[in-house]
Parts: sequence; C-alpha cells; structure tokens
Amino acid sequence: VKVKIPFGDKYLDAIFSVPEKKATYGVVLTHGAGGDMNFPHLVSLAAYLASHGVLCLRFTCKGLNIAYRTKAFKAVVEYLKLSEDYKLSGVFLAGRSMGSRAAASVIRQLSQDEDDDGFIQGLVCLSYPLHRPKLQSKLRDEDLLLISCPVLFVSGSADEMCEKQLLEGVVSKMKAPKKIHWIDKANHGMAVKGRTANDVMEEINAQVFSWLRENVQLQHK
Repeated sequence: VKVKIPFGDKYLDAIFSVPEKKATYGVVLTHGAGGDMNFPHLVSLAAYLASHGVLCLRFTCKGLNIAYRTKAFKAVVEYLKLSEDYKLSGVFLAGRSMGSRAAASVIRQLSQDEDDDGFIQGLVCLSYPLHRPKLQSKLRDEDLLLISCPVLFVSGSADEMCEKQLLEGVVSKMKAPKKIHWIDKANHGMAVKGRTANDVMEEINAQVFSWLRENVQLQHK
C-alpha cells in the first residue's frame, strides 16, 4: 500500500507491506545514504516480515544530513503511531547504514522525552556505519551508548565502515540488551564472494525476524 507521509511542507514516499492477518507489531525501515526504499535488501526484508505477520513500513528520505534524516524518521514513526488503519502495540525501528544511524538517533531522542510510552520496542541496524572508511578513530557511537531498548546489529565481518573489533568494543559498553549477527566475509553492501545476494538476504531476513520474535515475546512475559 503506497502512502505519502506529511513531513514539514513536503511528503515522504512510503510503502506498507501488510500481513494477511492483523499485525500487532510493525517495523519502520529506511535506506542508507544512497538509494531509496526500493533498495533490494529493504524490499526483501519487508516482504519476508509481512509474510511472517509483521507489518513493515518502509520510506524514502533523500538527504545526507543526519539531523534531517532523523527528523524525517520521527515524522514517520508519529504517522504510524496515530494511524487509524494499523493500530499497533509497538514498533521496531530499522535502517540500513545511514538509515540505522537515523533510527538510533530517533530512539535516543524519544527515550529522553518525558512522555516515552514504550511504543518503540527496539532497533535493528543493518550495516551500521560505525566509522568512515579508514577513519577508525572517530566512532559514531554516542547514540548507541545512550539507548536502553534492545538492539540487533547485522554487519559484515569485512565491512569497511564497521570494523569487527570496534563494533564489539562499543557493544560491550552499551547498556541496552544487544546482539550482533556477523555475515561472514560480507562488505558494507553485504556482498560476499561466492554467495548470491538472495542467499545473503535470506540469512539477514531470518536473523532479523527471529530476533524480533524473541524480543516481542520477552515483553509479554
């Protein structure tokens, strides 16, 4: 279902992937610095989640300014929260690369609000860009260290923007419940020599879904 989400004086293009049965939980998903919501990994993940009963709303927000991307992500979360068509108990925010930075930033901001109502259940970071290529001294970890909801990282072990030991170091300092799933030998774009893109996407999708399911169950115990 295609929708246009109001954002300031503009609209963001977005698509709902809707499960057959009424969904209780949803995932808001966005792309990295390049591309848009039709990036193959996002399309694949959205379809997989919807077929497993999770509503997925993916959106396009161009612009390389992280503050702007964060504002847009916030507008989409508010839109979904107030939606009459899809009444959800909670959502997980997810993004690829720069999109996951924006998602982390939204969660940090909303968790500092006094009226934090627990609508946001967790964060999924696909290829989180922890540093610029070859610039390992400057880590983009400030939002991650301040988040308290569960976080899943899916990263390639050969990601040039997220060195394995550095991410493991940041994760060890995080207060939030967290998990890293390494895609063996994958680069930042999740390409792995000797494996098809679909094969890698299937691994990612299954990991994301099983983690979501675990975390939804945890909250209902």
